[in-house]
Amino acid sequence: MFVTFVEQTSLREFHMPVVRAEGLQKRFGEVKALCGVDFEVEAGTVLGVLGPNGAGKTTSVRILTTLLRPDGGRAFIDGIDVTEKPWRVRARIGLTGQYAAVDERLTARENLELVGRFFRMSKGTAKVRAGELLSGLDLDDAGDRVVKGFSGGMRRRLDIAMSLVARPKVLFLDEPTTGLDPRSRLGMWDLIDALVAQGTTTVLTTQYLEEADRLADHVVVVDRGSVIARGKPAELKADLGGDRVYVTLAPDAGRHVGDVITALGELAVPSGRIETADGELNVAVRSGTTTPQVVHALDAAGIAALDVRIERPTLDDVFLELTGHSASDNDDMEGAVR
Repeated sequence: MFVTFVEQTSLREFHMPVVRAEGLQKRFGEVKALCGVDFEVEAGTVLGVLGPNGAGKTTSVRILTTLLRPDGGRAFIDGIDVTEKPWRVRARIGLTGQYAAVDERLTARENLELVGRFFRMSKGTAKVRAGELLSGLDLDDAGDRVVKGFSGGMRRRLDIAMSLVARPKVLFLDEPTTGLDPRSRLGMWDLIDALVAQGTTTVLTTQYLEEADRLADHVVVVDRGSVIARGKPAELKADLGGDRVYVTLAPDAGRHVGDVITALGELAVPSGRIETADGELNVAVRSGTTTPQVVHALDAAGIAALDVRIERPTLDDVFLELTGHSASDNDDMEGAVR
């Protein structure tokens, strides 16, 4: 049922980036919103731009989508400089902002047809395209309803549909699940998965770490206007030193941290961080280590443990390690400069 929204770009054959940002800088008065941001996105992939409010995510998107001019640096979409030929860039992109930009007085179908007419489609072509998108995004039953009565999730789906009317080569999703309830957020993730499966090149900004982990092929972590890390989600998490095992020893075990490390042997990361709190040992172990392996190693060494569990690092752990604060503990700089 899901229709093909995007025509495949020839750039994919040559592994050239469809989106490229080079040293982007932007100031708003005394505030440095961007301090030399660099990243690239290859065709048919999803780049997650991860960071808290005020990190510079939306400012970067506004520059890439021609809504702002950078104070320094350059940006390209499909090889076209966004400041030199913005009209050509706009014909190649779709943008869904943080708040659904729909006309509440119109029906969903009328909203889509109106966008089609903005792109100089004939009335008949715009009508056909609206029908394709309503069907593809599971809105066909609501197509002739006035948008004012739509739920938040339905509005977001319609907003994305509107950004896809002209079959853009690149789709920018700026915090698309902001304000949605958990069920609607999961539905939006499924929709983005479907778009990516159709070959859509996507730039996704988000402050939800699990969202970037779930959807992105590559991630750039932005904090206070600078890129502080980049890579695949698994690579960033692996940089923390692997998984961690939590061992609670029996009170009368008579064992210490050194005994546990010795018992774990090659399972433990030699340079990994070791922590103790409330009788629980927290030891870095190699990625992929299983609880049965740890239990077997402790049993073989005669170490009695009340509890053993393994936790995999998350992107939240990555952010905390890189910045010293969580993704929700940031000054709302970007909100101040919008």
